[in-house]
Amino acid sequence: MQVDLASFAASVPEAVIARLRDARHVLAVSHENPDADTLGAVLGICHIVEALGGHATAISTDVPPPLYGFIPGIERFRQDPDPAEQYDLLVLADCATADRVGAVAQRNADLFAALPRVIIDHHASNDADGGDDWIEPGSAATCEMVALLAVRLGVPLGVAGRAMADGLMAGIVMDTATFAHPNATPRTLAVSAALVGEGAPLSDISRRLYRTKPDSQLRLFGRVLDRLRTSADRRVTWSTLRLADIEETGAIAAHSEGIIDLLAQSETAEVAMLLKEASDGGTRLSVRTRPGGVDATVLTGTFGGGGHSRAAGATVPLPLEQAADAVLPIAERLAAEVRR
Repeated sequence: MQVDLASFAASVPEAVIARLRDARHVLAVSHENPDADTLGAVLGICHIVEALGGHATAISTDVPPPLYGFIPGIERFRQDPDPAEQYDLLVLADCATADRVGAVAQRNADLFAALPRVIIDHHASNDADGGDDWIEPGSAATCEMVALLAVRLGVPLGVAGRAMADGLMAGIVMDTATFAHPNATPRTLAVSAALVGEGAPLSDISRRLYRTKPDSQLRLFGRVLDRLRTSADRRVTWSTLRLADIEETGAIAAHSEGIIDLLAQSETAEVAMLLKEASDGGTRLSVRTRPGGVDATVLTGTFGGGGHSRAAGATVPLPLEQAADAVLPIAERLAAEVRR
């Protein structure tokens, strides 16, 4: 059964259509510490450009974690542009800010500054105002947007032996927690149905992303859960992850993904937080909040971060314990203001 997405695809800005249609050599870039949504979106952009007769390079500052090894084309990601290519367009996918691209932007500052740029993103905190940018906070995932971009450009979602459909489905599954989050809309479900119709294995993707973990990752989760703490009114719950935890459990940094979603399952907490010790001496803050309550971007925005109203993050330039002392009072105040 085919799903007609034409009415939804009408929302894709004409400027974005023109840029992608006319580009011949595209540099498509993910955010640092990549997840399935940014990876699937970048690969989707590459497939679209190539289906239109162009060339594309997929870039991620950080090597994609093993968790995403099942996504077709994941091996395409480079950490720097191809010096032999003459790029004519830069596309940033799923980057809440341009800084989220990471170190690759600093290493290739002249190239990034010289190229015409398009940002395709769904983060509410994204304040990009370029005439060719497409920021749509109502989208559950940037992959949802890229699927509609393909439709507008006449590129079949099953292109490249369904590789694009698989990658886009992975991004949607990741950012909706298999459609459990309130960001999944009727349009999200329609796009997902179209991808499944092209052969994307929804059940297998969901299993790989949410129900398959190596023992080292489970041990890491156990350490963080053992440190779980709750505020006196039980409206804030949080825990910490130390660099030593990763080494001592045999895990890798990417294995910390998903811990915050466990903390967010608290039956009483309005705000769930995970504070991760960073190698530069700072602390990475991840926040989840309940629907109808605290706007997570208000909390993370205090520290220059951003994201979505229910899920956001920031980097706090303080050591772990000091960062917790700085963040907790703000979280408790915001949680206390919620009335249900």
